[in-house]
Amino acid sequence: MPPHLTGRPTALLTDHYELTMIQAALASGTAHRQAVFELFPRRLPEGRRYGVVAGVGRALDAIEDFRFDSDAVDLLREHGVVDEPTLEWLADYRFLGDVWGYAEGDTFFPYSPLLRVEATFAEAVVLETVLLSVYNHDCAIASAASRMTWAAGDRPCIEMGSRRTHEEAAVAAARAAYVAGFTSTSNLAAGQRYGVPTAGTSAHSFTLLHDSERDAFTAQVSSLGKGTTLLVDTYDVAEAVRMGVDIAGPDLGAVRLDSGDLGVLAQQVRTELDSLGATNTRIVVTSDLDEYAIAGLASAPVDGYGVGTSLVTGSGHPTCGFVYKLVARADDDGTLVGVAKKSKDKISIGGRKYAMRRLSRDGVAEAEVVGIGTPPKNDGNDRSLLVHLVEGGEMVGREPLETARDRHKAARAELPPQAHQLSKGEPVIDTEHVG
Repeated sequence: MPPHLTGRPTALLTDHYELTMIQAALASGTAHRQAVFELFPRRLPEGRRYGVVAGVGRALDAIEDFRFDSDAVDLLREHGVVDEPTLEWLADYRFLGDVWGYAEGDTFFPYSPLLRVEATFAEAVVLETVLLSVYNHDCAIASAASRMTWAAGDRPCIEMGSRRTHEEAAVAAARAAYVAGFTSTSNLAAGQRYGVPTAGTSAHSFTLLHDSERDAFTAQVSSLGKGTTLLVDTYDVAEAVRMGVDIAGPDLGAVRLDSGDLGVLAQQVRTELDSLGATNTRIVVTSDLDEYAIAGLASAPVDGYGVGTSLVTGSGHPTCGFVYKLVARADDDGTLVGVAKKSKDKISIGGRKYAMRRLSRDGVAEAEVVGIGTPPKNDGNDRSLLVHLVEGGEMVGREPLETARDRHKAARAELPPQAHQLSKGEPVIDTEHVG
């Protein structure tokens, strides 16, 4: 498993009002009450049939690094954000509570309790913004990526959206896409931090740099070998394909198409490659692909897809709409009592939650069962969903990214067949509350 490489304090990745709440709670004597917060979606993005959990490892890093160093404390003091007693509390902050959550790569549905954070009110409330930032972004990317890899079938998908989003979001997006089945990324930082395989060869500028397309292809093959991927749509595609095989021979690794009617062009290029004896040369397509375009190319002789803008923007749903709500807190005598928001259209359900995926005898998901106060009853083959991620402030839930990839493949496979459909629809299973 790649080491935790960031190590940067994350405490200022939060909202001003988190700290003013702590100041008031410290003054009233309620800051140290035991509390239970939960992160969950009230609904899936419109038309989506399931969501994908991603960002768990990044959230654990953020919790571990959540501390107010001297620079942060000085900044808060300079701007008068909170008073001195609160600054003293923040300077000593370390999360010492417990966190349970859905494992990375699993699927989720409306009201799935993706995270359950148990600590004092002050310890837990201050994590709200950073946890929502990580989960809302990464789950949106993974949910889009899952639809794309499902549409692609056995054909690999390459993440290449770095230049279409914020530079740090690009790294997180590459990681989330890998969890949901993408095979590699163009982003080198994602390779460094998380061990995501990286790939890439050349852009149109490389061809335009040279005096001729032949010179460009010759330079690329000479440097990178016959297994390289040649970009063949700078000028004339058919001529470029013939030229590429002439230079590299029939063992040319792949050609890439980045414009035009990709289905028609792929068929023409496949015919041309086969006629030249390059029967094993692959065809990779790019150019503003999304899950619908990928599905539309299912019958085309395409061997791989490069996806950028649509992926890093969640394919129309760049956030999952998660919320982080207090659902239980200790009473004056220490008894834990459920609390809930009753605002119109924004209700929450009080009480500590447990979650289980009810499965049929054939192992097909039938319902998301959320127990309130106690775990729901398991009939023998159902699957508990919450795992211990943080215990007494210690990160216990870290795991290799490959484990999350395998989990996603298995979790997606247990969903009903309707989950395969790209058309808009309702969640493929219902969420039931019991207890």
